[in-house]
Amino acid sequence: MEYEKSLGRDIIEILEYIVKTRKGLRRLRITVYDDLRVVVTAPKSASKRRVEEFVASRQTWVEEKLRHFREHPHARLPRLTKAEAHAAYQANKAAALALAEARLAHWNAHYGFRYASVRIKDQKTRWGSCSKRGNLNFNYRIALVPLPLADYVIVHELCHLRQMNHSKKFWDLVAETVPDWKERRNELRGWMIR
Repeated sequence: MEYEKSLGRDIIEILEYIVKTRKGLRRLRITVYDDLRVVVTAPKSASKRRVEEFVASRQTWVEEKLRHFREHPHARLPRLTKAEAHAAYQANKAAALALAEARLAHWNAHYGFRYASVRIKDQKTRWGSCSKRGNLNFNYRIALVPLPLADYVIVHELCHLRQMNHSKKFWDLVAETVPDWKERRNELRGWMIR
């Protein structure tokens, strides 16, 4: 699909995007990939008009992401085949675990939270997760990004031990040790997970 944005009298910018529908999805989502694809994931019930209005409301953000990828082509994780991805996971799993454990110890000196276990996974869409049982899971790719971004992921999941949500209380906890979390989160979005 295309979204046309008037930039003046005779100039129209066209934003091309792909729409994918997913059963059970409640909200619309938009993703900008490092190969400059823009993908909108929508509930099956979403009308064309609703999708178009959503894209229009996110136009500025999409343009910023596209500009970021054009200007920083190095800020990407490489595109890998299945075999390469498995090999990368095996090659980086131990380093990611060592990094996660060391940085958890560092940041938890401040928080003093209890957690059950730390695991490294090959997740496709998440950098980390925290279970209700206190298990912390991290994507092996934390070993491949700059340390400030890995620290953001680690602190983010650590703070979920106290707040299992993304409320103001949660973000206030994160800000205690990572006051520039918004900037780091935005930068991390440039490192696409494969």
